[in-house]
Amino acid sequence: MVTAKLRLLPWPGPAGQPAYLMTDDGDSYLSQLADEMEEVQLEMGSELLDHAAEMFEDAKTNPLEFRFLSARLCEALRDARRVAESRGGRLAALGVDVEPDKRRTSGNGTTR
Repeated sequence: MVTAKLRLLPWPGPAGQPAYLMTDDGDSYLSQLADEMEEVQLEMGSELLDHAAEMFEDAKTNPLEFRFLSARLCEALRDARRVAESRGGRLAALGVDVEPDKRRTSGNGTTR
């Protein structure tokens, strides 16, 4: 009996819709490519955050540069959200509880 699972891919389909991979082999070529793409997307987002911090410190940064930065940050956040949804879906398929903790934490990390 085949137990294929759906995996949300880290790139959209042709019309911008979510794209899924149905496979029972988590080590397939396409699965590995998706893993690599997720890592690239997350690393690019991290580098973009570092670049943003530098831009905010530079008084010469103009509004057009901030607008461009905002667009790239939105793309990076969209990518990170898709990666989180994909990884959360895979954890849920394994029976891991992926519901966020309902407790609130204060700014210093302590639970209230």
